[in-house]
Amino acid sequence: MSIHLTFLGAARNVTGSRYLLATSQARVYIDCGLFQEWDLKGRNWAPFTPDPSDIDAVLLTHGHLDHCGLLPRLAQQGFTGAIHCSSATADIAELVMADSAYIQEEDAQYKAKRHRKEGRKGRFPELPLYTREDAESASKLLRSHPFGEAFSPAPGIEATLFESGHILGAASILVKVEDSGKSVTILFSGDIGPWDMPIVNDPELPEHADYVVMESTYGNREHEDQSEVPARLAEVIHDTIERGGKLLIPSFAIERTQDLLYHLGNLEAAGKIPRLPVFLDSPLAIRVTEVFRRHPELFDEEARELLENGRHPCDLPNLQLCHTREDSMAINDWKGPAIVIAGSGMCTGGRIKHHLDQNLHRPESTVLFVGYQAEGTLGRNLESGAKQVRLFGKMHDVHARIERIHGFSAHAGHDDLLRWAGGFHEPPRRFFVTHGEEESAENLANDLQEGLHVPAVVPRYQQRVSLD
Repeated sequence: MSIHLTFLGAARNVTGSRYLLATSQARVYIDCGLFQEWDLKGRNWAPFTPDPSDIDAVLLTHGHLDHCGLLPRLAQQGFTGAIHCSSATADIAELVMADSAYIQEEDAQYKAKRHRKEGRKGRFPELPLYTREDAESASKLLRSHPFGEAFSPAPGIEATLFESGHILGAASILVKVEDSGKSVTILFSGDIGPWDMPIVNDPELPEHADYVVMESTYGNREHEDQSEVPARLAEVIHDTIERGGKLLIPSFAIERTQDLLYHLGNLEAAGKIPRLPVFLDSPLAIRVTEVFRRHPELFDEEARELLENGRHPCDLPNLQLCHTREDSMAINDWKGPAIVIAGSGMCTGGRIKHHLDQNLHRPESTVLFVGYQAEGTLGRNLESGAKQVRLFGKMHDVHARIERIHGFSAHAGHDDLLRWAGGFHEPPRRFFVTHGEEESAENLANDLQEGLHVPAVVPRYQQRVSLD
């Protein structure tokens, strides 16, 4: 039996999730995500291993950019196999890939123009990593499967999706490999959500897996209590209103934005915040919210109860949808307090950068982070208290108030990660701890070994291991 697993991304870092499962009969990618940390972006331009034409299939855990964002480049380079995922993930990934391609094209054009003006060359090619046509090619390869039903993506391989509780449609994927008369099972956790998260169901586990590839985004820390989120959100809103500024919320278009709308709707309905304009300035988030409307079968009990009472979890009477650039620019003309929800969630691109350009110097405004900020991103710099940041090629003084609510995270905290890992009927042979910065991954690996008495290792980028 010859089964090998190679860690091609999310190894001692958080983005770029990609694993290669290779047997004597097949080669399958699990996820194919974009690297977003500044010092790792060069990996997005590196040749694929193996050649894309030799990859039989891709198993996609969910539709976040760091898990699906390199699929268009994979298709561009010759991959023609199927991309297997849940139905909601297929809907979301199609939107995310198209949006990313648009941003790639726009950024390449802008950088080329700026570099010509400045008489210099940038770190990366002045070409888009991939185009909208490449994103369309990748979208045509998406194939959806129900949760809990096994399917065969490649010879000798059987896969089953289990809800991971992270975002709508997100899955952990159990892969059973038959090779040379022997079998082994590997569970790829994808991103694991916390228990009792709004809208989506709690994480579920298969009874057994021989090996587990497990995320560790928050492997060394806990979130704020989720029950405190509404009160903290109301507190930040009232503080910003009193100072007469805008509340800017860099938000991931998928799940985080919908959770925000859910909490804002509840706070308004309870009279705990005044009704003020809420601008959803993200065409992607607007389209993803429509996906939520198409998949109520994936809602948890509380969200289904809201629906039965005539209110969708994403409904907000004073919500203003900003589809166009003109809609976005018009927000600058609004002089009173307002809430602006815009992507990207780590401030690495998108319309939030323009709102930061207009508001970072204003002490009356607030920037509220409600999601993880990867090392090296603009969001992490602001969250860490930087007094100056680089934006659109210029340095900006930061006078706006910077706030953070950890309880919003769609990632399980340390204790919920251990709860998930301890949920098997019998322990696995080994954990491979990935998708976390080095300190976080090492901490979780140590706790898994001490608490569950199961070997746990933190693989390095491009490390290859045998699963015999």
